[in-house]
Amino acid sequence: MAKDYYKTLGVDKGASKDEIKKAFRKLAHEHHPDKNPKSADKFKEISEAYSTLSDDSKRAQYDQFGSAGPGGGGQYGGGQGQGGFGGFDFSGSGFGGGDFGQDGVEFDLGDIFGSMFGGGGRSSAKKQRRGRDIEISIEIDFKSSIFGKEEKVTVSKDSTCSHCDGTRGEPGTKFDDCGTCQGTGTVYEIKRTIFGQMQNEKICDKCFGTGKIPKEKCKTCRGEGTVHSTEEISVIIPPGINPGDTLRVQGKGESIAGGAPGDLFIKLHIKKHPKIIKDNFDLIFPLEIKLTDALLGADIKVETLEGELILTVPAGITHGEMLRVRGKGVPMDNRATRRGDLLFKISISIPKKLSKDARKLLEELKKEGI
Repeated sequence: MAKDYYKTLGVDKGASKDEIKKAFRKLAHEHHPDKNPKSADKFKEISEAYSTLSDDSKRAQYDQFGSAGPGGGGQYGGGQGQGGFGGFDFSGSGFGGGDFGQDGVEFDLGDIFGSMFGGGGRSSAKKQRRGRDIEISIEIDFKSSIFGKEEKVTVSKDSTCSHCDGTRGEPGTKFDDCGTCQGTGTVYEIKRTIFGQMQNEKICDKCFGTGKIPKEKCKTCRGEGTVHSTEEISVIIPPGINPGDTLRVQGKGESIAGGAPGDLFIKLHIKKHPKIIKDNFDLIFPLEIKLTDALLGADIKVETLEGELILTVPAGITHGEMLRVRGKGVPMDNRATRRGDLLFKISISIPKKLSKDARKLLEELKKEGI
């Protein structure tokens, strides 16, 4: 069942980040389980809503697909196990990097929620390290938006170092346990929060969460595990997309040492066709015909997106009438097993000048009441 995150937080759909943040803070204090144990479910609901609406990419996906759409349930761009609280990732929310309450105390909501609902601290800290998501825009032609295509896009990003394969060490070098985290990949720190002192488990900055330090650093990436490079990525554009749709390509965002790569989000812009209009799964073609064809009927050759088509125009058709060709419109799935229709909107061309013979014939028709 789709969830209305805006209603959950009590904000309008066009609310700013500050308004969303303010609404969440108010509700979080009101429904905190420490104050009211019966509010635990409500607290989770508002936390889920905030996790999505505070992140630009997740909010865009939610506005397009709703909570039941791609990556639904408050996990747009994140996926299971990447957030500190039930799959919700607060790292990019504006709170994750260390926010400040009204008393000036620094806190991290992901840590707090993980502590309250995850059994004390971030037990899954290693799973949380993840590369940055990338957002780009591309423009495709109208035909490709209808039938789909394979598109190549070029992205400049931090990618896994090919020389060391992301290990940060020269090939063949040995690794020692990290002295900072004692080989665990995580360290603990005590933070003062709006809810009191809390112990937080975090990724070790020295070994990037791997627990190992190479004896000899990679000469290419200098021990970072990633290098900045340009990559060409093949993307399958599905049929029937609309302007402003966003595609998510998992694992094609920026890489990060000791963690999973982020995702690539591609916003699609579509060139308008000079004549054809897309109406849901139907395609509307304007078709001008001669007056005689309208009166007598005719078989007319028309050029569609898939080539030439012979259209039978019945006698007596009127201006503005629609002729339908079933099953030749927009594909409803990748296999095109079901499709919309082609609709030809008829306009009748009226000649501005008539020959004497044509006028004479029309006068005869006029006498017959036609």
